[in-house]
Amino acid sequence: MSKKVLVIGEVRDGAFRNVSFEAIAAAKEISADGEIVGVVLGDNVSGLANEMIHYGADKVLTVESDKLADYTPEGYSQALQAVIDQEDPEGIVLGHTAIGKDVSPKIAARIGSGLVSDAVGIEAAGEEVIFTRPIYSGKAFEKVVVKDGIVFATIRPNNIPALEKDESRSGDVQSVDVDIKDLNTIIKDVVRNTTSGVDLSEASVIVAGGRGMKSEENFDILQELADVLGAAVGASRGACDAEYCDYALQIGQTGKVVTPDLYIAVGISGAIQHVAGMSNSKIIVAINKDPEAEIFQIADYGIVGDLFDIVPKLTEEFKKVLV
Repeated sequence: MSKKVLVIGEVRDGAFRNVSFEAIAAAKEISADGEIVGVVLGDNVSGLANEMIHYGADKVLTVESDKLADYTPEGYSQALQAVIDQEDPEGIVLGHTAIGKDVSPKIAARIGSGLVSDAVGIEAAGEEVIFTRPIYSGKAFEKVVVKDGIVFATIRPNNIPALEKDESRSGDVQSVDVDIKDLNTIIKDVVRNTTSGVDLSEASVIVAGGRGMKSEENFDILQELADVLGAAVGASRGACDAEYCDYALQIGQTGKVVTPDLYIAVGISGAIQHVAGMSNSKIIVAINKDPEAEIFQIADYGIVGDLFDIVPKLTEEFKKVLV
């Protein structure tokens, strides 16, 4: 039976995050040829609506208010509740991002629904939809089937490929008026404590450094390699604790969980906490002077040697090929 599925897009700095389009692809699996309804919240976001249609949405609803210019739990919850009440969907999908992780359980509690969080795979099996999600810090995976009620899920970025963009697609764009009120939090200013460039959580290539980098200044050689590869720079908790870089770059169980196509671990020992955040990367390359380092146990390719010799040489070789 076909289902109507809401896809909640996430806008950052005036553009959709890639996971918004991946969520549309996930919704297609859930809907069984039903209607895909995109939802965009924010201030002056109506101009973005057609992009969701180009990636597979059939209709897009926009909720615009200056109170939605920045994310607040109360504001987004009120707006989404109004859209859900209006559309009465059989499914809801959004990205497993900082916003998605915060707002989805609030909405699920409001509508009395279960929630499948952090899904990395979706497959249809007759009338059922089977979700795959990691458990035990990524050491195992479980299959989840929603037997009753709304199919409500968040999906991990970089795991479900977006549909091919088709700018010839057209669909309805409608505005929904919601009176946002009783906000407990008002955002006055946002100071981003992250590096510029590629978004770490959605990067297809990541170059990450650990305690073996020895200093904050030495992270510059990782940035040089990342710039050549079009990659994001990350770090282990050890590097962050040593103040070599900001905690915004931390990858691991208590940091960001990433699944890039290529993960280059430089001077990282492979502690369990870190591995939990990157072990599902498609290809892992480890560079470490210790041949017994745990990181080599999960690496697809390993280079044993002094990273301060190896990384600059890799950068120069990649420049010859890519620049």
